[in-house]
This record gives sequence, C-alpha cells and structure tokens, in this order.
Amino acid sequence: MTDPRYTPLALSLPSTVPFVGPETQERARGARFSARLGANENVFGPSPKAIAAMQAATADIWMYGDPENHDLRQALAAHHGVTPDNIMVGEGIDGLLGYLVRLLISPGDTVVTSLGAYPTFNYHVSGFGGTIHTVPYVDDHEDPASLFAKAAEVGAKIVYLANPDNPMGSWHRGEDIVAAMEHLPKGCLLLLDEAYVECAPKGTAAPVDADDPRVIRMRTFSKAYGMAGARVGYALAAPGLILAFNKVRNHFGMNRAAQAGALAALQDQHWLAHVLDQISIARSRITEIATANGLTALPSATNFVALDCKSDGVFAKRVLEALSRQGIFMRMPYADPQNRCIRISCGPQNDLDAFAAALPLALRSAQAPE
Repeated sequence: MTDPRYTPLALSLPSTVPFVGPETQERARGARFSARLGANENVFGPSPKAIAAMQAATADIWMYGDPENHDLRQALAAHHGVTPDNIMVGEGIDGLLGYLVRLLISPGDTVVTSLGAYPTFNYHVSGFGGTIHTVPYVDDHEDPASLFAKAAEVGAKIVYLANPDNPMGSWHRGEDIVAAMEHLPKGCLLLLDEAYVECAPKGTAAPVDADDPRVIRMRTFSKAYGMAGARVGYALAAPGLILAFNKVRNHFGMNRAAQAGALAALQDQHWLAHVLDQISIARSRITEIATANGLTALPSATNFVALDCKSDGVFAKRVLEALSRQGIFMRMPYADPQNRCIRISCGPQNDLDAFAAALPLALRSAQAPE
C-alpha cells in the first residue's frame, strides 16, 4: 500500500483552512452556541420571496442548474447598468477568488494584500504556488497607496483590496480608490472585494467602468442579502476577463435553488432596505454595549463591528475564549495590531442581549491573573 503521489506543492502546504466553522467548535465544546455572531452572516435572513423561490425550485432539483446562469446574469447586468458580458456568477466570492487565482497565478508569481486581510484569498494563492507580499494597515484601514507601491516594487500580478474591509469594518470612498488607481502598476489587476458594499454609506462603491481592464469587482448574496448558505457571488469586469473564467470554472457549480433564490432576492430591494435598517440598529446597540464595558467600537460600514479591547492579541483571545465558554460565537482579527480587537456580527435583540450579559464576565475572566 502506498500513498497517492502528491505534488511537491501540495506536500509543502499546511493542512489548514482559513476559518474553523462554528459547527466544528460546537462539536468540540459539546454544546450549541446560544448566539451565532462570528461569521458575518446576516442573521436577519433572506427575503421571504427568495425563500419561496428556493422552496419552489426544489421540485426541479433533479436537474442541474443553468450552466450559464443566464437569468441571474441578465438581472444583475440590468441592476448595475452593464452588459451580461461584464458579469460572472460563481459559488460565492470564495469560489470566484479560486478561479481568478487559477487564471492568473503560476508558481512564483507575486500578489500583494494587507497583513491580516481576508485570508481566503491567500489560501488560494498559496494553493497555486504564488508568492504573497503584505503591507500593514494604516489607522485600521487597508491602504491603497501602500498596496500599489508594494505591487510596483515586487511586480505583482494581483493586488487584493476589500472595501469595506474585513475584519475591521473600515472603508474608503470609492472616488479615492479610483484616484489611487493612477498608481496601479501596468499589468497588475486590482481585485476589489466589495462583499459588504450594500451595508456601506453612499459613495463607497468604486465608480469604475465595468470595461476597465485594470480591475475586477466582486459582490455576494451572502451578506446583505442573507444567503450565505446558498453560495452565490458574482464578479464585474471587462468582457475578456469574464470570458476567461469559462476556461477554468465549474460550469455546473451553481445549484438551481440558489440561482432562483438570488434572482428573487435581487428583485426584492424593499427587503434589502429592511435588513440594512436592522443592521444599522444592531451596530448602534453593539456600540452601546462596548461603551458600557469600557471598549471602543470602531466605525463600521459592514454587518459586523470590531471592538477594540485596548490591550493586545493575547488579551483579546482570552476575551473571545471566555465568550465562547458562555455560548457566544465570535471571531477576531489574526494579525497584530488589529488582533487587539474582537469582532461581532450584527444580530437581533435577543442575541445582542446575550452578548451584553456575557461580555462583562468575559472581560473579568480575561483580566484575572493566571
């Protein structure tokens, strides 16, 4: 008996995943979480019309989904005022990140990202043998000027920038990003992750021409639209890049129910407005809880809030672990100095009440001498 003959690249990679799911943690602790506030999911849920559409689609689930995602691409194009040739639908932004990296990154190719930014992009780059260069955050913001300067220095093929940012919730005006693109090196693609842009103030979305070959923007139905479990994301880019996805994507990766649900969700902008109101209320409530406990809630343009614990990553981790013991699922940034924070997703009143009750106990536990 012999093991499979793994590639040298596969053998060099760690057996890790970017995130440990709450279900995994529940199995380890032997109990369910009472408040699931760590994965930036939209606890307020999808449009009832989207739920009905997905339920209706189950009768035809014996069929594969439309490999062209035709109806959804048409609707997204109309929604954004572009052509369907500017739209690619995929299995969440995570899936699209994998396809894009596969298209552009060979072993030894370089990319640039912020230290502590969304790790799934790095996971894909490492999986295809790319070399990752990082720059630090500036005042808890990803910094386009630093990113583009580093890209010029190392000859990067892709620069990753999330606006709004995960995990800090900070954001830039879209016009400022476009202005900074004047310094994007020739031949380098800006990967602009706009997963949370529906939650952000007006003017956050970058006013980029969809045919601009320098940039690809990625959006999702996982956040504001409340469909994280359906795995529906999409990219907006120049037609040539969109067409190239067909060379590597899983053409039957989208299931019929998810396609139907996303189409119905997009058409129910009233529900989206309702959810955004609930997110705003929750952000205010989280800020109140943080202030009452001597923490600082950082300004957020997302469906989560980063709370500055005013110490270091070791202390923040103790707070997080103490919250977990009380049944509150949360996460935290992994890189210094952002790891001085813990991060809480917006949720309904009962979940935030549970967090409010648990936080003082968690802080006392974290402050207790070992």
